[in-house]
Amino acid sequence: MKPFLLLATRAEDAAADGEYQAFQRFGGLAPDQLHRVRAESGPIPHLDLNHYSGIIVGGSPFNSSDPEEDKSGVQRRVEREIGELLDRVVAADFPFLGACYGVGTLGRHQGAVIDRTFAEPIGPASITLNPAGAEDPLLSGVPASFDAFVGHKEACTTLPVGAVLLASSASCPVQMFRIRENLYATQFHPELDADGLVQRIDVYRNAGYFPPEEAEDYMARARASRVEWPSAILRNFVDRYAAE
Repeated sequence: MKPFLLLATRAEDAAADGEYQAFQRFGGLAPDQLHRVRAESGPIPHLDLNHYSGIIVGGSPFNSSDPEEDKSGVQRRVEREIGELLDRVVAADFPFLGACYGVGTLGRHQGAVIDRTFAEPIGPASITLNPAGAEDPLLSGVPASFDAFVGHKEACTTLPVGAVLLASSASCPVQMFRIRENLYATQFHPELDADGLVQRIDVYRNAGYFPPEEAEDYMARARASRVEWPSAILRNFVDRYAAE
């Protein structure tokens, strides 16, 4: 099987490694079946799409909607390089699944309005499929309503032209969409279970997602949540696009 590629941007090793392991575990992938490029640590190398089954983009501390003058040089470089990669990925309709930061990257690349109107605090959210989502192969076997973990400062306010809305929540109208046939983005995290979220709360307790002194409360709410369906999206993505 050609490996999948995880394009990561987390500078903290604990969060980066936890994310990589979660995508492996929930995608049913062995280490040699999921290559990783940590874009925050250096330039993204030229990637031959023919060598991969698909591309996954993980979450990120970067916000694409931040004013350009407030972005670090690393963020501007990463955004430019991901944009150049997406030029080829979108043109080829190459299998792509962006988790959380996927909305900011794929959405922005395709002309979505990404801003802070529909930010959500860290924790579980009730996600509802619309009719198109109920028919989409990446959501096969997923119930019409399910809980997923969210936590983001920006979201999609207006979908790109031609995008298909697949899922929403009460506090964030765009939770999942598709571009063309094979390009997907989720606002929620399909790779996160309670243990994974607790780790990220610990790593990012001073990153502005919540008051640092409330970290233990957020962890307790995560542990009390029942989030079991989002990982099916990862397995469906791998099963659908795994290529020889």
